[in-house]
Amino acid sequence: MEMTTSLANKPERRFPLTECLLLLVAIFWGTSYGLTKSALVYTSVLVFIAIRFSMTFLCLLPMIVRDFRLGRNRDWRVALPTGLILSAIFFCEVYGVAYTTASNAAFLISLSLIFTAILEALLSQQKAKQLLWLMTLCGVSVLGVFLLTGKQNQTLSLNVGDYFILAAALLRACMVTLTKRFTENKAITTTTLTAIQSLVVAGVACLVLVASLPDNSVSLPYEYEFWVTIIYLVLFCTLFAFYVQNYAVRRTSPTRVALLMGSEPLFGALFALLWLNESLTLLQIIGAGLILLSVIITSLQRA
Repeated sequence: MEMTTSLANKPERRFPLTECLLLLVAIFWGTSYGLTKSALVYTSVLVFIAIRFSMTFLCLLPMIVRDFRLGRNRDWRVALPTGLILSAIFFCEVYGVAYTTASNAAFLISLSLIFTAILEALLSQQKAKQLLWLMTLCGVSVLGVFLLTGKQNQTLSLNVGDYFILAAALLRACMVTLTKRFTENKAITTTTLTAIQSLVVAGVACLVLVASLPDNSVSLPYEYEFWVTIIYLVLFCTLFAFYVQNYAVRRTSPTRVALLMGSEPLFGALFALLWLNESLTLLQIIGAGLILLSVIITSLQRA
């Protein structure tokens, strides 16, 4: 009888699906900065954003029509403010990537971990001990990114691109924290949430584009390399990535989501090591180890 009771009280182990999906997002996002730079060779920032998010919305359109017909989206308006925040994030990120180095962008965007933990501490009702532990993990991860992306004898100097990336980091923190707050106990599917956010981003980009062109003429790039790149970015770094982010943030804490997705520099370094035959210094290996440690601890913690 005692053995039966003990087994009944033992916490059930479950496969960490959400955590694995977030790490997969980090892997895809680890490739996105270089691909964005290559895509911007063929077109402007505004055209790039408009194409990327219009295609994302069109991919999701059949599913959101179905969800509306089934009455699952009574609270669809809650997606609009997060869509505006996402617009600001992408304007800042894409302009930032265009004017700064990949290493600077990787480090500065990782500061979103700290910002997310602070915002969650201000807005949530979590226990102080748990939040302090998550903030410590965020600090370890940011230190790891700094060591991994930094170069010897490099001085920290910020240009206009770096300030754009820093603004994007703060906006990312607002995005995951407010998505959690706005969608809690609301009738809206994750597919619809992702689709409306994408539509808002595409709409804002188109409006700014039309307003900035005197003759309202827009030329689309025709190069094969651009469209291969944009299809990859749409499918894996936008549609899949933001669906998973929205799915995860509605089921766990924003700081856990930010921590796991913030491991993208680790996967970028592994890609360079395995496929490009690049080497890592001792400090970079230590940095990668710190990021990996924070990811493992976060994944193993109960939400």
